[in-house]
Amino acid sequence: MLKLVNIVRKGEGEMNAPNMTVSAVDPDVKWLYRVGGISAIAFGIAYVVIIALYVRMGARPSGAEAWLTYIAGNTTAWRAILGLSVLTDFLLVPIALSLYVTLKGINKHAMLLAAAFIGLFVVLDLALTWTNYASLIALSGSYAAAANDVQRTAIVAAANYPSLVVVSNLLFVYNSLTLAVGILMTGIVMLKGIFSHSTAYLGLATGALGIVSVASSPLAGSVSSVSIILASALTTVWFLFVGYRLFRLGQP
Repeated sequence: MLKLVNIVRKGEGEMNAPNMTVSAVDPDVKWLYRVGGISAIAFGIAYVVIIALYVRMGARPSGAEAWLTYIAGNTTAWRAILGLSVLTDFLLVPIALSLYVTLKGINKHAMLLAAAFIGLFVVLDLALTWTNYASLIALSGSYAAAANDVQRTAIVAAANYPSLVVVSNLLFVYNSLTLAVGILMTGIVMLKGIFSHSTAYLGLATGALGIVSVASSPLAGSVSSVSIILASALTTVWFLFVGYRLFRLGQP
């Protein structure tokens, strides 16, 4: 945490010039604020739906065959989760860009790092998490339609790798840590102005909870569903706050 604060403070001497105002808004990029605001609000709404779907389906199974059976019984819900999750990943691109443009006047270096961490999350989430979930969804359909035990055995063997990846603690660390650090650093910069202190403190709480969840998961041996839901809920609220403010900044 101290390292993050030191990074954020780096270059503050540049920001002490008398003519510098942290609440200045560039009128030439108001369109980007609007796009980022709409994207953040859409992100929050999509996350609400995703969380509701996760809660309704209960705890995740263990083992390739259990995953195939589980998904086959909830195919529509899992397709909705997959589609909405991929959408939120793409929405993070204009959100991160608009946050960088909005806050770079306060601390450019910190916002570059925050945008980089959010971008890394997008790459990892699309390449590892949802690619493997998509494989499991496709295999679950083949498993349900299999005509005999030989076909089912072959499909279960094919599902071993993606089922192990999606429940991996290391994948949780990769994804959660990158997004949590990005949100935490953005929240620290937000304390200097433009966004409300409530939005900034919510970002700090969201990022800190994500980091604590990652740090405690190796000790617990597994990732708590409660911590995931709580972190997701805070992330949802933070993005809604961010979206509202960005959209307001983009108004004529």
